[in-house]
Amino acid sequence: MRIATYNLRYDSMPDNITVQESLASLPDPLQQYPFYNKTGEQPWSTRRIKVWQHLESAGVVLAGFQEGLVRQVTDLAELLGDGWGWVGVGRDDGVAAGEFSPIFYKKSDVTLVNNDTFWLSNTPDVPSKFPGAGSVRICTATHLILHSDSGAPVHFTYLNTHLDDQSDAQRRLGASMILTRARYEAYKTKGPVVVTGDFNSPATGTDSGAYQIITGQLPPVAINQTFAEKYAVPEGVLQNFTMLDLKGQAPRPAVSGNFATYTGFNAPGDASVYSRIDFVFGGSNGKWTSTAYRVSSSLTDDGVLASDHRPVFADITLH
Repeated sequence: MRIATYNLRYDSMPDNITVQESLASLPDPLQQYPFYNKTGEQPWSTRRIKVWQHLESAGVVLAGFQEGLVRQVTDLAELLGDGWGWVGVGRDDGVAAGEFSPIFYKKSDVTLVNNDTFWLSNTPDVPSKFPGAGSVRICTATHLILHSDSGAPVHFTYLNTHLDDQSDAQRRLGASMILTRARYEAYKTKGPVVVTGDFNSPATGTDSGAYQIITGQLPPVAINQTFAEKYAVPEGVLQNFTMLDLKGQAPRPAVSGNFATYTGFNAPGDASVYSRIDFVFGGSNGKWTSTAYRVSSSLTDDGVLASDHRPVFADITLH
């Protein structure tokens, strides 16, 4: 299956333009337009069509998004159509307020079994913010079934998140909680576990703590005791469980596209803020094979950046 993670950039320039109005205003595809005529951030009503087109053309069956406000989530649901389902909540109230980290799935390929949300804070069962964090942070958890023509259905776990952009302590806590939950799911379900998200944490450097924790290079930090007990595994089980960066697990010739996943809304060629902070991970318990990995582009030659992040696509065979 092909899975995507994509930070949408929240709708910072809201307007009243509907999806159908955006579709109706699409230009004549045979008519040349001025190249790179637009610069900087564009309204979501302009960007959403490009996000949708990119996902459709890439053949994605599962996608985790970040930063989507409720309008953005429902817009994507409208564009993708009835063949897709989605789950997720607004992080501020557990319903519709604030940004979502939703999971979208193609119903013909994937069946949803159940889902839940937990907050990456000291009180994970209720909407809450970690002290010192810039924003409330959540993780969307799902149990899914992948269907294929060539084999038996595969039950798997998929977690999607967006860690804080300001607090390294929150990122480390969030990575520790997600690793705890992922290890529990690997033990409980005996199936593959996939994690995607914007970690705001590169693989190296001073802000790499979250990445290093979830990949086992640093030990987890202390987390809420009730959460830790709820998702504990028996002593001696999956002791060295980590999440593996699928970019490093795919065959090298099958790793393509760009390196950076965050570009800002900078002009083409201005790489001053570029970094790799959006990831797809697979649990070290295995039962998956990483077959390809691609970081695509959000830029089209009309100058529009569909987001300040690039979409990341991973091809995974589940066993």
